[in-house]
Amino acid sequence: KDEGYIEDFSLTDNNGKPILNIDLKYYAGQPVIETIERISKPSLRIYKSKNELPKVLGGLGVAIVSTSKGVMTADSARKQNFGGEIICTVE
Repeated sequence: KDEGYIEDFSLTDNNGKPILNIDLKYYAGQPVIETIERISKPSLRIYKSKNELPKVLGGLGVAIVSTSKGVMTADSARKQNFGGEIICTVE
């Protein structure tokens, strides 16, 4: 939501199981998210240091990174001097 790719999200409970509801954002009838590409897979984890974190579309996209301080964007991880596992990229 902070990056502008989703409209809103909520967490609901269904018989004791949490469900995450995500409302996608649209602009002029087109979805804001064009592609989501998974980078790390269960069979092959991809870890990068803070200097090796990718810039997606020259800074227009976002890479999602799992760090020791939680899940954050690659830009946030770089600013806080963290590397980590690259989960996916969003364009």
